[in-house]
Amino acid sequence: MAAPIVIHRPSPTGGRRVTIQGQIAGLACSDADVVEFLRRVGLPDADDLLDQADWVEWRGGRAHEYQAA
Repeated sequence: MAAPIVIHRPSPTGGRRVTIQGQIAGLACSDADVVEFLRRVGLPDADDLLDQADWVEWRGGRAHEYQAA
């Protein structure tokens, strides 16, 4: 089963697009931004989810890095 949260590869100008269940949540420049997006959809303790592969898929680049490669 695919993870419901996808953090896409860093954009050329920095930041990563975040989708939650296929819907664009926004452009994150840090883990704090991702946690805020998740809080807005009802996951208040989301900082513990960022390293759980069944919840979050990091695509392209290293996890937790938001700068352009």
